[in-house]
Amino acid sequence: MSKLTISLSPHVHSGDSVQKNMYGVIVALVPALLASLWFFGLGSAIVLATSVVSCVFFEWAITKFILHRDALTITDGSAILTGLLLGFNLPSNLPLWIIIIGALVAIGIGKMTFGGLGQNPFNPALAGRIFLLISFPVQMTTWPVSGQLGYVDVETAATPLALMKQAIKSGDASVLNELPSSIDMLIGQTGGCLGEVSALALLIGGCYLLWKKIITWHIPVSIILTVFVLSGIFYLCDPAYANPCQVVLSGGLMLGAIFMATDYVTSPMTAKGQLIYGVAIGVITVLIRDFGAYPEGMSFAIFIMNGFTPIINNYVKPKRFGEEVKK
Repeated sequence: MSKLTISLSPHVHSGDSVQKNMYGVIVALVPALLASLWFFGLGSAIVLATSVVSCVFFEWAITKFILHRDALTITDGSAILTGLLLGFNLPSNLPLWIIIIGALVAIGIGKMTFGGLGQNPFNPALAGRIFLLISFPVQMTTWPVSGQLGYVDVETAATPLALMKQAIKSGDASVLNELPSSIDMLIGQTGGCLGEVSALALLIGGCYLLWKKIITWHIPVSIILTVFVLSGIFYLCDPAYANPCQVVLSGGLMLGAIFMATDYVTSPMTAKGQLIYGVAIGVITVLIRDFGAYPEGMSFAIFIMNGFTPIINNYVKPKRFGEEVKK
């Protein structure tokens, strides 16, 4: 007689896995990858390749020589995804040694310090990006003009977010006349990080993620809608603020809302929690952009709300079946 082993519920298996979802997100980033190569050429290729290779190397080295684990995790796609997202948050002319430092911080501090994938409280790519932004502010805020295919000695210019910040500080609405049109921002005819140039490419990737059910609409829509409404209020009150369409299409808003805020590990689990999380990110992003020291606030907003995710999960959770609610 064979032994029958019965495991605890649930018994339904959806076919999802960490590896499948990680490579699904990587596939969704392909349109943005192609757009960055089209607009920044060799610089984009060098920055992204350096970031990905560095992240994979550091995860392998830390897992093998520091954590002494036999099961290496570099094949699950998480290190590759971290490298891509970190690279998309960098300018196309950033020196290689700065990229390597960012990868070390992202993997070594942002991820492996806490035990690896699934245990990190903050998005690793954001940890690396924020560290570089604070440590190397000049290099991290020098933006090559879109359309230049080189890596060094490229022409730089102010980004749309920098022009918006200048208009707010000076109170001079005429500065906004220098902004690219909403169509140019949608397609990618602007300067900025590699992942900022084409909102359309990011939206295509977001549609793919929704179609494959890798993410849900709650976080991206709540972030984008909150930024649109809040910036629209400021725009109606003062002409020195840019119109909400340009605000939504500028900077790293699309990249952050679709690909970084939706990270499984660092975002809330319930739909209600995700809406609260998304609205808070949108509010913080607008406040930092308009009143903070940095033109961009998306990275800081997501990073801050990553820290509040456990609290949101604790207080916004579904009632267990059969549980009696205490009065």
